[in-house]
Amino acid sequence: MSARTDSATVPHRAGFACFVGRPNAGKSTLTNALVGTKVAITSNRPQTTRHTVRGIVHRPDAQLVLVDTPGLHKPRTLLGERLNDVVRTTWAEVDVIGFCVPADQKLGPGDKYIAKELAEVRKTPKIAIVTKSDLVDSKQLAEQLIAIDQLGKELGIEWAEIIPVSAVGDKQVSLLADLLVPLLPESPPLYPEGDLTDEPEQVMVAELIREAALEGVRDELPHSIAVMVEEMIPREGRPEGKPLLDIHANIYIERPSQKGIIIGPKGARLKEVGTKSRRHIEALLGTPVFLDLHVKVAKDWQRDPKQLRKLGF
Repeated sequence: MSARTDSATVPHRAGFACFVGRPNAGKSTLTNALVGTKVAITSNRPQTTRHTVRGIVHRPDAQLVLVDTPGLHKPRTLLGERLNDVVRTTWAEVDVIGFCVPADQKLGPGDKYIAKELAEVRKTPKIAIVTKSDLVDSKQLAEQLIAIDQLGKELGIEWAEIIPVSAVGDKQVSLLADLLVPLLPESPPLYPEGDLTDEPEQVMVAELIREAALEGVRDELPHSIAVMVEEMIPREGRPEGKPLLDIHANIYIERPSQKGIIIGPKGARLKEVGTKSRRHIEALLGTPVFLDLHVKVAKDWQRDPKQLRKLGF
């Protein structure tokens, strides 16, 4: 049942909600499903999200600003520590927290570690969201819902709601929005109508390139990949009505031995990364793009404060 009612009688609400959960719990896919377009990159690799991407859901009665945080995890590098700091800072600033747990995996130490941290954030309302509900049968789903309820009781967390969703199957996604909205403060809209994210275009373009580069790489490599867009400039001398945007970007890895993996035999893999990401970039920017990609080594950048700063962390 929808919580929407006549906007004349109900005050407008606007505020921030963030999704937390261990890596690969479906947070980015859920953000994209609620916004209705791709604002966060997705991958089955841990640590895909490195920035707090904001997706904006516009409704007649509310504006829901979704903050998609990196997955909280036990850090092994300075980058990992900084990503965890980003998560905790975000928790302290939002109006409601959505704790995401995948339906197809039993509650593990990672989930319990996050829930324990959430229990310390006392004043912020929390919704437990069982993601990927399309991957399990009703018995398994019921067991997961009971397990999350039990975990809340053990840690003293009173869930405002517990809801199963499937972002891929579009099941209960709009109901989740209906449950989040009443937990937001009364407020006029925070962003102009039509804005879907406040992430700068250059950052989003870099993330789309990184998403394409993450596909099919070996386990140790994903954490080592960073992307920086050096410049985005309209090509001069183009005929009227046929613009072309030149994008020059660098893919950084940590060791020379990783270069060959990204480039591939005779440059085939890098070409594939360019083709895949260009398609998404053109859809995002609404203009044809020439993408110039280079692979560079930034030695042990995940552990080097100077390199981290340069790469935007």
